[in-house]
Amino acid sequence: MSMPLPQERETNPRLIAFYLTQFHPIPENDEWWGKGFTEWTNVTKAKPLFDGHEQPQLPSDLGFYDLRVRMTRHQQIKLAREYGIDGFCYHYYWFSGTRLLNQPLDDMLADPQSDMPFCLCWANENWTRRWDAAEHQVLIAQKYLPNDDLDFIKSLQPYFADPRYIRVEGKPFLIVYRPQHLPDARRTAAIWREYCRSVGIGEIHVCSALTHGNEDYQQFGFDSGVEFPPHNMKSPNIAKELSFYEPFRGIVAEYPAIARSYLNRVYAADNIYKGVFPAWDNSPRTGSRAVIVLNSSPDNFEYWLGETIELAKRHSSGEARMVFINAWNEWAEGCRLEPDRTNQRRYLEATLRAKRGVSKVTGFTTSPLPSMSGLSHRSLWGDLRGIVSYHSYLWLAVLATWIKRYPRLRRFLKRLFRI
Repeated sequence: MSMPLPQERETNPRLIAFYLTQFHPIPENDEWWGKGFTEWTNVTKAKPLFDGHEQPQLPSDLGFYDLRVRMTRHQQIKLAREYGIDGFCYHYYWFSGTRLLNQPLDDMLADPQSDMPFCLCWANENWTRRWDAAEHQVLIAQKYLPNDDLDFIKSLQPYFADPRYIRVEGKPFLIVYRPQHLPDARRTAAIWREYCRSVGIGEIHVCSALTHGNEDYQQFGFDSGVEFPPHNMKSPNIAKELSFYEPFRGIVAEYPAIARSYLNRVYAADNIYKGVFPAWDNSPRTGSRAVIVLNSSPDNFEYWLGETIELAKRHSSGEARMVFINAWNEWAEGCRLEPDRTNQRRYLEATLRAKRGVSKVTGFTTSPLPSMSGLSHRSLWGDLRGIVSYHSYLWLAVLATWIKRYPRLRRFLKRLFRI
């Protein structure tokens, strides 16, 4: 195992990687997507959208794992620790008392050998058939019922009480993914704080993910914000410069441009935790609506992470010194540190060099855009199909909004189509 340099623990920020638990079957996903669905289902069905587009992207060292298997999670922890990751931030799926994808998290909590510090990020958004959390074909919604604030924080008690739980100045650290969706975020945070004091947990540190246009955590009465790139990216869409096999209505951006914009970003408030990502391509989930980042590479990631670590050193200290990596294992978003068949362990090796301050990468590099030869792959039928698909989504959204205005009609349609 690669051991830290003597000064590493004192001077370097903790590196916390977001962690997805959707790598095991659950009854809800069986019903919504088909028997046996996991994140690997999306990963393996992905296809290239243009010349030079690397899809599918497949795992190497850990294989197509199942997170119900304890040994798998032990292997992940060993690998993460070996390459400088100091903790996992698990996405926590809670819908008015209904928890999803919680088995690996609960088993981790019950397993002393899962010796990795951790914290939670409440993924408080709707699950939809389009993977975009919008109002299109909602599979399970965030309802924000009157008792939800109290019931939610009660559900976190066992995690906050665990000695492995990540704290800042002694306070359990909780991230909320979309606080702007809370009906009254300040009231929610106040209820959480009061309950934790009343049961002996003490003060908690509530952090807002800076996502979906939100860049101000103070408006919610929270303690800090955390960058969640590529959310809120301020980089040009260069999709028109590529030739896609079929009509494309997503976003294509350059990794160096995104990274520079985050390194140079200034916020109105202090207490912002910096974030980075190794790569991004969510076309396995969203197809032609994807966000695809070109010129992702281990070297570019190493440089961005190294510069971000230096920023964190200058602007924070003690337990508040953390940098977040999106993500450890978001395979269907092309966003992971785990070894893949193309890069093997290069992203992990880049992480360790950046953390130790021994990187020899001195700047970002770019490669020419993929060739335009993809024009030969287009067909009349493919273009027509893309146009029909695009406008169908628009009309379905309008129709769904209209139906919601008439509860009786909605109940009738549910009985008619059993939806």
